[in-house]
Amino acid sequence: MYQNFQSCTLVKEKHSPKNFIRCLLATIKVRKNRIDLYLCISTEIMNFEPLPLQGAFLITLPSPTDNRGLFVKTFHEPTMAAHGIQFNLRESYFSLSHKDVIRGMHFQLPPWQHSKVVFCPQGAIMDVIVDLRLASPTYGQYYATELSAENHKAYFIPEGFAHGFKSLTDGAMTYYLVSSEYSKEHDTGLRFDSIGYDWGVAEPIISARDLSFIRFSDFSSPF
Repeated sequence: MYQNFQSCTLVKEKHSPKNFIRCLLATIKVRKNRIDLYLCISTEIMNFEPLPLQGAFLITLPSPTDNRGLFVKTFHEPTMAAHGIQFNLRESYFSLSHKDVIRGMHFQLPPWQHSKVVFCPQGAIMDVIVDLRLASPTYGQYYATELSAENHKAYFIPEGFAHGFKSLTDGAMTYYLVSSEYSKEHDTGLRFDSIGYDWGVAEPIISARDLSFIRFSDFSSPF
């Protein structure tokens, strides 16, 4: 704002008072737009939709726009706490994937298990989670939905779930907020094609490591 006012002062010195007033009004308008966007971001609430798999949520992220573009809020601890979610952010990272890449189904074993917030700020993915909690009424069941830069959806995935996705577009970015640090000794997974989900791709691009995981039918859950 101060820099904009300085520019208006130069206009006043070089041009007519009328142009100075126009410049000042334009500066005030820009400032007002920024304040309006800030208030919109501050007051718009994340929408949490409980999923059939207990404890998991589909989140609609606030995404107000103005004449400059888009602003998306991806994490708000008080709102999560209001939905009974205690989430201690310890790591954050993202992947970029070609179309028809499948990554999964990943999780970490106790005591390095973690919950996650996952969203897709670029492109689109089909995101899949599986309940691995033995005491859960939905043990062994999966849920899948599209996360994309267009729909501004995110998952909250509790501890005791496997997670994976298929990239629907080239250059899809999958962004993770995670409640524990990576531990190589505890990081593992299940075969993507052993959970009963139809991935809808005949020849996926998948890593040798992900292909080496055991099948769900051979898995003894520690959760």
